[in-house]
Amino acid sequence: MRLPQRVRIVEVGPRDGLQNEKREVPTAVKLELIERLADAGLPAVEATAFVSPKWVPQMADHTEVLERIRRRPGVAYPVLTPNLKGFEAARAAGATEVAIFGAASEAFSKRNINCSIAESLERFRPVADAAREANITLRGYISCVVGCPYEGEVKPQQVAEVAAALYAMGCYEVSLGDTIGVGTPAKIQAMIEACAERVPIEKLAGHYHDTYGQALANIYASLELGVATFDASVAGLGGCPYAAGASGNVATEDVVYLLNGLGIESGIDLERVVAIGQWICGVLGREPSTKAGRAIAAKTVKAGA
Repeated sequence: MRLPQRVRIVEVGPRDGLQNEKREVPTAVKLELIERLADAGLPAVEATAFVSPKWVPQMADHTEVLERIRRRPGVAYPVLTPNLKGFEAARAAGATEVAIFGAASEAFSKRNINCSIAESLERFRPVADAAREANITLRGYISCVVGCPYEGEVKPQQVAEVAAALYAMGCYEVSLGDTIGVGTPAKIQAMIEACAERVPIEKLAGHYHDTYGQALANIYASLELGVATFDASVAGLGGCPYAAGASGNVATEDVVYLLNGLGIESGIDLERVVAIGQWICGVLGREPSTKAGRAIAAKTVKAGA
């Protein structure tokens, strides 16, 4: 068995991590977070979401955020655009990569975006066509790839069908999201294997929440199959507003610590990411949800005492 030699991490903290914060996060803080993460070696930092402020108030400053980012050469700054209106606004603000997001569960799709899976895919088609015409990179997300809070277990074949549709639509990569974190290594591998029959393995990414403490094990299981891109959130920020009890994304610090231990390159400075996690959690008034981050920070404090 050969694990990938290099892994690409897509940092989702500034968008997925902040979108459900109750208090408004100042635009200046969002900009500093994005820029510090890029400076720490993250190759892709999800910047914001061009969605209605009515539904996601935290992302109301999306245009200002995207226009004001100090862009680091070679770093991607993807933004979520669920419909053509969002896409046009993102393009006007200078987006070079956009993302669309569907679900592998009919019930979740209806409760989340108020339409069936088939209808959601039809909604995305104009966005995909517009992105192609504008030469803007397109990424796809799928929610509930293992389980759904409303309908329970999700069959791997359901996920594979949605992944194939997004790939055929022009998504260069499809991120497989265990939204409520119920996945275990065997289930994750079965799901990936089903998807890999329809989409090349190098075009698949893992997006695992840590609700049951399985995210790192699921990442390792994915590495075994050749998946080499993972979404992660600094300090484990974020969660899913539609899934009761769903804790945050897997922490970037924990993923990088795992990769370093396996001798897998990521290009990310772990100590800098730990410092960023400590800083943003201080701003938000919360504790970091990262074991590696807390341990490294404690060691740093002790060494400086």
